[in-house]
Amino acid sequence: MQAHYVPGVGVEELLDPNAVVWKSRAGEQLKLEGTPAGMQPTDAIRTAWADKKIGAIGSVDVLALHDGRHLAIRLEWADPTENSGMGDNDRFVDAAAVAFPATDNAPLITMGAPGLWVNAWYWRADDEGGRHVVAEGLGTSETLDDGLVRARGSWSNGRWQVVITRALRVEGNQPVVQLQARESTSFGVAIWEGGNGERAGIKAVSGFAWLPLDLEPATTRGGAK
Repeated sequence: MQAHYVPGVGVEELLDPNAVVWKSRAGEQLKLEGTPAGMQPTDAIRTAWADKKIGAIGSVDVLALHDGRHLAIRLEWADPTENSGMGDNDRFVDAAAVAFPATDNAPLITMGAPGLWVNAWYWRADDEGGRHVVAEGLGTSETLDDGLVRARGSWSNGRWQVVITRALRVEGNQPVVQLQARESTSFGVAIWEGGNGERAGIKAVSGFAWLPLDLEPATTRGGAK
């Protein structure tokens, strides 16, 4: 998949899922599958979900753009219900994340492993701010900050449209992905359907392996080769 270069576009425009800039390119549909119940971190979760369907969302349309300084990824998927409020133990929110390997050989399906970090850019329907998350294995997710990742979502006519964005490069020595135009990385997508009770490791993912993402050179006029 390619992240197309779109010069002269500000972050606020990129954050609008319905902005004209998103209409000029076609997205790519990714098939999603539920995470296996056997891979969940506790016996209680594995037992509770043993006979339930994990991964209510079967596919997501993905489109990536960058302006030379920020990468923005637009996700769109069908969801008959807008779940944007939490309950005590019986109501959960819709959410989405784009994950990147922050360390070579970090596995996607387990969200990393000890010493092998995964960096996720995370959106929740009850928090439009976006979250910058790292993990080195199941059950180890940690939110680094609430400012570097920005996200915005819109639900209408049974579909979510969500944009998640972050600067290509960020300061500091935390285990996060550092990106650059003209270079390649890998990514994966996760979607949580709150109406199905999905949260934490209970989600739909874009497969067990990373997918390629090529950032188009910033010198390409208008994003077309």
